[in-house]
Amino acid sequence: IFAISLILGTTITISSNHWIMAWAGLEINTLAILPLISKSHHPRAIEAATKYFLTQAAASTLLLFSSMNNAWYTGQWDITQLTHPTSCLVLTTAISMKLGLVPFHFWFPEVMQGTSLIIGLLLSTAMKFPPITLLYMTSPSLNPTLLTTLAILSVAVGGWMGLNQTQIRKIMAFSSISHLGWMAIVISYNPKLTLLNFYLYTMMTAAVFLTLNSIKALKLPTLLTSWTKSPALNTVLLLTLLSLAGLPPLTGFLPKWFIIQELTKQDMAPAATVISLLSLLSLFFYLRLAYCATITLPPHTTNHVKQWRTNKPVNLSIAILTTLSLALLPMSPM
Repeated sequence: IFAISLILGTTITISSNHWIMAWAGLEINTLAILPLISKSHHPRAIEAATKYFLTQAAASTLLLFSSMNNAWYTGQWDITQLTHPTSCLVLTTAISMKLGLVPFHFWFPEVMQGTSLIIGLLLSTAMKFPPITLLYMTSPSLNPTLLTTLAILSVAVGGWMGLNQTQIRKIMAFSSISHLGWMAIVISYNPKLTLLNFYLYTMMTAAVFLTLNSIKALKLPTLLTSWTKSPALNTVLLLTLLSLAGLPPLTGFLPKWFIIQELTKQDMAPAATVISLLSLLSLFFYLRLAYCATITLPPHTTNHVKQWRTNKPVNLSIAILTTLSLALLPMSPM
């Protein structure tokens, strides 16, 4: 029921023309994911669900408020007709809260840390899709300066705060925040690039999360001893993480390359330079994840139980997603 409700809420939001329908879809989404977050009945999971509920409810209220304000001034309930400046400002705030853009990002790492890896994957991909489509539909009327500021701050904070983490879910949350910054900076100029970035990010994150789920790694020390479990999977995890960091010739380089090119076309070379330099911060913690997973061997006197190497075959979805997140760069001319 909850999975079907998630699909339903997302579909309602992305296919609606009327603001009330979009809001209803977002609400269905929020209510459907809450039981999934708190499924383990651990106090921390309950806390995560509560935090998630409060922020998403506030964001939905702000979204409703901005659309009502716009309807009050212009008589338009159509999503693409959001023209009143105050409404655009409030809407940007609401979507930032939904997505977890800085300075509305504080709930996201906490919620990710409180739930399981698979629900964490849902939170950082599927739950970001409806707000991004709303941003896409309203992108012509939004304030580019505000979005650029939020984007650069997101990439900076996502990089800096991820440096000090040992919990893998929190690291992935901060990586998600900095990727959202890349999406937000280009939405006013070329919204199609934002969607491309989102699709590729979803694919790479899914590959990483499913790999971590199959080696049951939740924190860096566990990752240190996981290489004995399935060495091939760990080696490929290294490449997927580097792809997520945006290194050529892997898939993750493609959206960054296009976004930098678009920003340079828009005479925003300084912004492009700053955001590229700030993404080096996230490269650092991806490298640390990769280092723990494959490059280093644990000391022989480790306190962790060595894992037995398993013979069970790797999940097909992991294989497909990983291949895609390593080898899609040649599709860039298309």
